[in-house]
Amino acid sequence: MFHRGEVITVTIDSYAFGGRGIARIPNGDSHFIVFVDNAFPGQTVKAKIDVKRKQHAEAKLIEVITRAACEKVTDFQEISGAPYLFVPIDVQRSMKTSSTLSTFSKISGFQAMETCFDGYIEAPEPYFYRNKMEYSFSSIEHLIESGEEKDGAFALGFKRRGTWWKVENLNRPSGLFDQEWERKLPLLRDHLEQSDLPAWHPPRKTGFFRHIVLRKSFKDDRLLVHLVTSSEGIKQFDAQAFVDKVIELHGARIAGIQHTINDDVADRSKIENGRTRILYGQPLVEENLLGLTFQMRMESFFQTNPKCASLLYQKAIDYLLEDGSENEEILDLFCGTGTIAQLIAQRKPHAKITGVDIVPEAIEDARENAKKNGLNHVQFFAADVGKFLKEHPHFEGNIGALILDPPRAGIAPKTLAKTIALGARKIVYISCNPSTQARDASLLFDAGYTLEKFCLVDQFPHTGHIESIAKFVKK
Repeated sequence: MFHRGEVITVTIDSYAFGGRGIARIPNGDSHFIVFVDNAFPGQTVKAKIDVKRKQHAEAKLIEVITRAACEKVTDFQEISGAPYLFVPIDVQRSMKTSSTLSTFSKISGFQAMETCFDGYIEAPEPYFYRNKMEYSFSSIEHLIESGEEKDGAFALGFKRRGTWWKVENLNRPSGLFDQEWERKLPLLRDHLEQSDLPAWHPPRKTGFFRHIVLRKSFKDDRLLVHLVTSSEGIKQFDAQAFVDKVIELHGARIAGIQHTINDDVADRSKIENGRTRILYGQPLVEENLLGLTFQMRMESFFQTNPKCASLLYQKAIDYLLEDGSENEEILDLFCGTGTIAQLIAQRKPHAKITGVDIVPEAIEDARENAKKNGLNHVQFFAADVGKFLKEHPHFEGNIGALILDPPRAGIAPKTLAKTIALGARKIVYISCNPSTQARDASLLFDAGYTLEKFCLVDQFPHTGHIESIAKFVKK
């Protein structure tokens, strides 16, 4: 019916887990199904076929032609990172809840979701909630009004939906990141354009300005600014003029300004791939979560929505600590910067808590933050979780509770088997991808665990993302 690469126009009639709109195309006595990423029921959209199968196709959203009746257009500038910006929050909640519970049940085989469903935690602030944002430069601009492509331009904003080479100028706030920063971003763009150094040209892999990355502390209302450029024309770059302009626009809100020279031609801003220097101020800011203080560097992993993360952590720790003893041993696997482990340590002064993560920099931050927070009964190890468990067999049979917070791909089967072998009576599993959590849950069921509580957390309003917390108890 369709072929890969074909651009089609379809009307979306339902919603699938993960933010995929479903279009049903009459095909004889049945229907051919097209899944369109980031589309919403009621919309008519233009989409490009990405994967073609016998009974269905998967497509990338190019443009919303007609909006759904429920959508309410605001003054925010629509960007690809917030496809449901105009869909009311209560409608987003309904769609995310039903699709996630259905998907989890189908994949895990657990048929009694309604008996253990423990609610839906909404983000405290549906707008301006992100503490990190990356803006791209491109000398190929997508003109929003006309839909045309302009080469030789100087664009700063976000990539045009479905493309990697052209950028839409951000001319007004997106509703996701700091409103004042985004309101003044066009002024900074004009200043940089006047330097006569070109924006990066993605197809040619040439140009100077590549990315601007921001990190925000909600605790202090301060910003870290990180400019990423190539070395092409570096002698012409007036770094002090850039600093002066940023300070002129934002004053004392600026905690630090850094500059990275990255000549890697891949289309990414990887700070660690380049040479970085501090142009102004300091390289870190602080954030507060549930009474503890955490340092954030530009490259640190930290929850993107800290206000909502506090609610997520509170719920997960409540699950972990209910019915527990005061001096039990607790493992926090895939611990990142050790936020959860430290919050547990704060509430359990007599427990022994161990955090493990494969990223050395994250563990460095974890140790530093634990020291700063005066938590001496929590220890951290930089190691692959599976190898760590193999090399520390004494944990087996001695763990009272486990907390898991793996990446989107879930837990590797061998690592999950080692985790199960620990014999913890209680496992709390936090997931940014409930479908892989459901896959892992089926193995936990086989090992004698049952699902006691299941909660959803909307850390990313206006997107298809949803996070979940599951409490498993050994029968």
